[in-house]
Formats: sequence, C-alpha cells, structure tokens
Amino acid sequence: MHRKVIAPSVLAASLLLVIPASAASAGPGAPGIGDTYYPASGNGGYDVSHYDLRLQYQPKTDLLEGTATLLATAKQDLSRFNLDFGLKVSEVRVNGAKAKFAASGDHELEVTPAQPLQKDRQATVVVKYAGKPSEFKVDGWSAWQRTPDGGVAAQEPDAAAWWFPSNDHPLDKATFDVSVNVPDGTQAISNGVLQSQSSKLGWTRYNWRSNKPQATYLATLAIGKFDITTDKTANGLPILNAYSKDLGDNAGAARASVERTGEVAEWLEGVFGPYPFNALGGYVPNVPSGFALETQTRPFYSPRQFSNGANIQVVVHELAHQWYGDSVSVDNWKDIWVNEGFARYSQWLWSEKEGEGTAQELADWAYSSRPAEDPFWQVKPGDPGPDNQFHGAVYDRGAIAIQALRNEVGDEKFFKILKGWPTERAYGNAKVGDFVRYAEKISNKPLAQLFETWLYTPGKPAFSTPAAKPGARTLQTPAAKPAAEPKSWKKIAATNTVHEH
Repeated sequence: MHRKVIAPSVLAASLLLVIPASAASAGPGAPGIGDTYYPASGNGGYDVSHYDLRLQYQPKTDLLEGTATLLATAKQDLSRFNLDFGLKVSEVRVNGAKAKFAASGDHELEVTPAQPLQKDRQATVVVKYAGKPSEFKVDGWSAWQRTPDGGVAAQEPDAAAWWFPSNDHPLDKATFDVSVNVPDGTQAISNGVLQSQSSKLGWTRYNWRSNKPQATYLATLAIGKFDITTDKTANGLPILNAYSKDLGDNAGAARASVERTGEVAEWLEGVFGPYPFNALGGYVPNVPSGFALETQTRPFYSPRQFSNGANIQVVVHELAHQWYGDSVSVDNWKDIWVNEGFARYSQWLWSEKEGEGTAQELADWAYSSRPAEDPFWQVKPGDPGPDNQFHGAVYDRGAIAIQALRNEVGDEKFFKILKGWPTERAYGNAKVGDFVRYAEKISNKPLAQLFETWLYTPGKPAFSTPAAKPGARTLQTPAAKPAAEPKSWKKIAATNTVHEH
C-alpha cells in the first residue's frame, strides 16, 4: 500500500480552495455594543430586525419556557457572536444547524455557529430555553417582578435578559411577535396589538404584534388576572388598558388616570406630531415597586404611582416618551436627556394647558427653589454619569434647558422643533448633539453655547426669562423667587420617583 504524501504548502493551498474567504477572515463579535455607561450591554457584529417569541408560563411555579427566533444580519464576517440572556438554554440553531453555545459573564450567551456568518447576509437564530426569571439576578437585582397571580418584565436600562435572548441595547431596534401560553383564566399582556387569542386543553394563547422598531428594554410582558378595557382613538388606533384585579385602594385612582390615555395622546399629537405606533394603552399590575416605564405602546405603572389619588401627570410623562425615548431613542445611555428632559417638559406643557402654571413659571420655580450650593447643580444632564442617570437634575434642569431654548428662539420656532424632531428621527436613535444641531437648523440660530451651559457645565447658570417688554430678556439671579408656587408643582414632583428603579 502506497500512501500519497501531500506537502504542507500544497495542503494549505488546497484548503484555501474549499474554505470561503469570509470564513477564513471571520472573527468573533464584540461582547458589548460600545455603550459608555454599560459596556456589557448589547453586542457587536450583527443587527436584529425581528424577534419571534413563543412562550409558556406557569404562574404557580414561575417557570417560563420559550423558543426565540431572531432574524439578524451580520455586520461583519462572524465566527461567534453573543446574545444577552440569563435563563438556561437547551439548544441553539443558526440557519437550521445546531450551534455550540456557552454562558459567560453576568448575562452573556456565546454562540458559535457551525458555519461562520457572512457579512450583510441575514441569519436565523433559534434559542430554546427554560427557567424561573425571578431566580436570575445581576448584581443582586432583577427586572422580573413576581405578582400574586403571575409575573411582570419591565425595567430600564435592561429587562430582556430575564425573558428572551437579545441584542439588549436601544441601538438595535426590531419588530416583535410575542406569543404567550398561560393557564385558562390568566391573561398575557405585551406590546402592540393583540392579533389573536385561543384556548386549548386548559391553556390560553395570546399573540401580540409590535410592528414598528422597538428597543429591547421597551418590550414588556405581564402575566396575571386583569380587568381589561378597550377603546379606539379618533384616528382608529386601538387602546387597551389592563388593571390587576387586586389593586386594593389604588384601583380607582389608577383607572381614573390611565383611562385618560387617549385624551392625553390626542393632546400630545398637537405638540409632538402624529402618534408613531400601532396601538396605545397602559397596564397596572400588582407589584410592590414604585416606578413607571414607557414600555412601547403600553406603559407600565406601579400601583404606588396612584397612592395619593389620580395621577394624570405620570400618564403624560410616559406617553410623551412614546415620541421622545421610544420612537427616537438614545444612541448611548449618556444621552438620557433626549428622553427625560422632554418627558418632564411635556408635564410642564400639560400644566400650562390646564391653567395650573405655565412652563415658564415652573422653570422659574424649579430654578429658584434650589440654591447655588445645592449638589443638584453639579449634575450634568447631557452626561450625568451612570450613577446619576435618573437624577432629578436630568429632569428639572433638563427641562429648564428646554425652556431656555424656547425663550431664545420664540414659540413659533420652538414648537416647530418639538414637532419636527420626532419625525426627523422617527424609529431611530440620537445623541444630545444631534438635537442641538437640529434646533440650530430650524431656528437658524447658534445654540451650542446655550446647551453647553445648561447640559454640560456644573454650577447654577444665570437664567434668561422673558421680560414684560416684547423681545426683551432679563437674567434671573439665584436670589430671585416667583411670587407663588405653581399649582401643578407638587403634582409633578409626585412623579419624581417615576424612574427610581
């Protein structure tokens, strides 16, 4: 028997003939998307266009079983990529073939496909998993809240890793289909429109669709026993609100607030332009938390938001986020002002509409009520740092900055900016600087110094307010104080815990 010997150089040349060039050059995707505040959030190397989640949940045991199908396009030749996820995975398939996978870090799932993914080619990733979301924690905290009759996924800046594998950062938005099987008598609430509902062998399946790009942290899931109300807007969009059956003394105030969702959204369309999504509403589950969240099309409200009676201001805040935060999302979490500054300012505009204090009066009061030595003035709303991401300065100083813009450019240009920006950036992402440049373009005024002063310079700035004479300005000193507290001030202040997670 004669064995043919192949010289190493010949062997190498022959292998190059059978291995695609993309496979030879493929490398792993980054384990983070590059966020300044949260380096581990998101992943590099691919972009998800759609999530199809098929789930089953047992409230008694908190067991969630799921099959997630992701449609993703590689942004580079990929030998391996990461997903953000914390539950136990039993199988991963990429383009139909079984893939190797391993857990790493706090919430990373490393996937190695049988064949490298080619740049600019779409891939299908299927992940099968099961686990108890309440038992998964990162640094001691959880985005999953158990309730007496189910569970809720709602949190910021991360929530997806508790119930589905994803590229968990606002830079990678996608459309969603969420199908949830729960025991008969239990409901499953998610984003968008309820496409269908059917029962079989003691289980009921709910199929939800969110058909516009959605950040992963804005995807929500609520399972329990709810009273549900439905309606339509004047434009025919479906409104669905859901309330846990055991809200106790907060039940009436919750309904009195959230049932005004359509009214508030109609008013906001006049301020920010057409509503950007296919449905709206809200839900109030029986959870012990105190925050609210702008989960897309269907904001989440903790019952404690209504412990002192109806709270229409929190509804205004979360619905304003549908334009500023959901349709136009942060590019990086340090850009949080493009979300929260405008949501707070929308509350000031609602007060103005209701005759409970103008936005200028609220800005004056917010300015004068904190002395120059207050640490409040040391927080930079344009880049507050991860520990101060939801600091009061991001909201109030951030809203004063918007009032300063209004004073500088005048109402006509100002409201043109407020309405045009969500259209200009619809379903995308933005940095603070992007908004500044847009405002300069529309107003035809240099505004960089104004925003540098209010958003990036520690210390209490001088505040320019309109004087009695048209076109004039006065500088309000730290000692100046409005004659009376605006009527809406305490109502708005009651929502200051809105994002204290």
